[in-house]
Formats: sequence, structure tokens, C-alpha cells
Amino acid sequence: MEQVVVLRGERELRARALHLFVPQREFTCAASDIVTWAAVEAAEGMAERMRARIEAGVRVRKVYNAGILDDPATARRLTALAELGLGVRLCHTPLPTETIIIDRKTAITAGPPVDGVRSYTVVQAPDVVAGLAMLFEVSWDAATDLLEFDGPSLDERNREVARMLGSGLTDEAAARKLGLSLRTYRRRVAELMELLAAESRFQAGLRARDLGVR
Repeated sequence: MEQVVVLRGERELRARALHLFVPQREFTCAASDIVTWAAVEAAEGMAERMRARIEAGVRVRKVYNAGILDDPATARRLTALAELGLGVRLCHTPLPTETIIIDRKTAITAGPPVDGVRSYTVVQAPDVVAGLAMLFEVSWDAATDLLEFDGPSLDERNREVARMLGSGLTDEAAARKLGLSLRTYRRRVAELMELLAAESRFQAGLRARDLGVR
């Protein structure tokens, strides 16, 4: 395979690159959610595959955005994997890339969906793979271990305010849309910022997005 190859869609990824997803020493994964790598990381049988990798001496680490825990079934699945010995951490800020790195020799990055289809870039250029590995390590070091994570829980009122922060509306327009007075809306924004330990509205919006608010 060439040092950099772009594959369009999950079918082409499976057909041309599935054989690359077999680690000998190390397997790292960064993803916003479990859907990104569904083509190669099917939920069915994942625990058995991960257990086999760990028993074979492969170091397996995965880092996700914290919003992944909004789905109870996903949270239970990840907790079970972490209890097997898999490294699972959660980021409070958006991940710089969604990437799988195998043995620090091959990296596969996932682009955003376009018309419902993702493009995947398979990289085997050593310098580029090393750079992506460094980005992963930065994200990993900044993340919180899943078994130690105790993120804030946003109720529907907080989520409404968080959505307004991400909408670009003025305070006056957002308050009208929620049927609140301007004073009440601003008080709720302040409460949300305190809950998320955010120093600015922008930071509150990012952290709310990590918790699944869209």
C-alpha cells in the first residue's frame, strides 16, 4: 500500500485496509463516538477481541469525548472493557482527530461525513504516523480515566441553555425562544458555567458538547 491512501466509505475501508487492524504490540483509538470505527470495531464480540489482544500482550488504549456516556448501553460496554484491563479515557475538549494507530506504523484517520459517507485516510509515512501518535498522547494525557470519571450531569433545562449558547443567538433572542426573561436566562447561563467549571461561555459550550449537547 502507498504511504498515504484515501478510501471512501466503510465498504472500501474494510476491503482494502481491514488486514491492517491487527496489532502486534500497540493499538490506540481516538473517537468522538463508537460509530466512527464501526466498520472495524463492531460492538458484537468486542469484549472477546479486546481480551484476546490484552492476553497476547498488546497494549490497547482508547480515548473518547465524554458525551459518549450519554448512552447508557455504551457506558456499560466501555466500563466492561475498562474492567478487562483496556485503557479507556474521556476527553473534556474536542479531539483533534479521530484516529486509529496500529503499532505506531500505520494510522487511519476518519474524516467528517459528507452526504452520509466518511473518507478514511490510511497513513504509513513514518513522520506523519509519529505526529499523529504524538497528538494521541497529548489527548490521552489530558483525559480522565473512565473508571475515575465523574462528569457533571446536565438536566434538560441546562441542555436548553447550552443549545442556545451554541446557536449564535443574542441573549435577548435566546431568552425569547425559551420563554424566559432576559434576567432569568442570564442567571441560567451563569449556573451552567458554574456547573461545567467554565471560565467563558465559549468554554461552557465546548464542554456541553462533550457531554452530548448538540
